[in-house]
Amino acid sequence: MVLAHDVEGSGPPVLLLHSGATDRRMWEPLLPALGHAFTVVRPDLRGWGDSALPGGPYADADDLDELLAHLGIDHVRVVGSSMGGRVAMELATRHPGRVEELVLLCAAYRGLDVDDPEQEAFGTKEDELLEAGDVDGAVELNVEQLLGPDADHDARERLRLMQRRAFEVQLAADELDPPPQPERVEVDPAAIAVPTLVVSGGHDFAHFTAVADHLAAQIPGAERLQLDWAGHLPAMERPDAVLALLLDTLRDDPDVHRP
Repeated sequence: MVLAHDVEGSGPPVLLLHSGATDRRMWEPLLPALGHAFTVVRPDLRGWGDSALPGGPYADADDLDELLAHLGIDHVRVVGSSMGGRVAMELATRHPGRVEELVLLCAAYRGLDVDDPEQEAFGTKEDELLEAGDVDGAVELNVEQLLGPDADHDARERLRLMQRRAFEVQLAADELDPPPQPERVEVDPAAIAVPTLVVSGGHDFAHFTAVADHLAAQIPGAERLQLDWAGHLPAMERPDAVLALLLDTLRDDPDVHRP
């Protein structure tokens, strides 16, 4: 299957990978300004937004490899938010020739155990709400926990829409026979061989700060940046600040399209 996606702008290609609470709509406030410097590819990963979640085995990294082949793109700079950061590293692991640079925004990562009671309580509460059929409550829990204090009303409303859509698609897929079977792609950060910026948020769960510290220490030559104002989804909280960060990080000429 070809993932649902948008392609906008012109210039070197950049692949934007959304978080597990959102879909490709999370990046809309960064456009069209980002498209002035880059060809921006925004997919919905399988089970989010407009991408279906059929039963059977799959790997997100392979889906992205097929999408890039479909678009005739050989290699890209990749920006991943939360789960999208994990998938970005999986793409760099599984298809290393595709990735030429990484920006990891509050990235998820499966290779580090962190004692974070606040995040564990969040996960437990979300599971309880969904098991009770309270999708509205689970949506509100995510809006409350994932967005930092700088997120405005519009950002909160957009997160509500995207998180609800993700729950609807994934809860329906749980009833399939066979169910979806995502393959776990093991990532060795020390083997990632492209320029990487690792970003965390000062208001995020301690788990993600620890993950960012670990990734920055393990990925050769990685840069580390803490956004003291940010929660878990900085691209939704201060789009202009993240736009400036991406332009300064990804473009070849730092004086072009300066915001």
